[in-house]
Amino acid sequence: MAVYEWLKVLHILAFVSWMAMLFYIPRLFVYHAEHIANQGFVEVVKIQENKLYYFIGWPAMIVTLGSGVGLIIVLGGGEYMKIAAWLHLKLTLIILLVGYHLLCGHYMKSFERGTCKRSGKFFRVFNEVPTLILILILILVVLQPNLWVK
Repeated sequence: MAVYEWLKVLHILAFVSWMAMLFYIPRLFVYHAEHIANQGFVEVVKIQENKLYYFIGWPAMIVTLGSGVGLIIVLGGGEYMKIAAWLHLKLTLIILLVGYHLLCGHYMKSFERGTCKRSGKFFRVFNEVPTLILILILILVVLQPNLWVK
């Protein structure tokens, strides 16, 4: 089972990196929105947003998804999916995280164009979404509840 363990390490490492980006980029959006008049500051934040999104976020997401698929395959693929009901909900939450990731890209581009109308307060609330999803994912992964109702 050495392949499984190494895939799991890679998956966890990539997921932690991806979540770090998903936690931090909305915080940068808060600073961006609240200091929009300070062009020097905004230019620095834009560079940080760009590097974080493209050089950390995208690779981490791709490795997370790829290693996750690899883990499912190593565990038996479709047969494992039939018995791991909790995994269906986890995958749904992962799809929501991918959507959140893409929405962060949308907001980043709207800041770059100068068309973002969202407030710092909005981004403070927006910043909590990945935390809630992470809590649910951790509950599912650790407890692996049987979700099939008979």
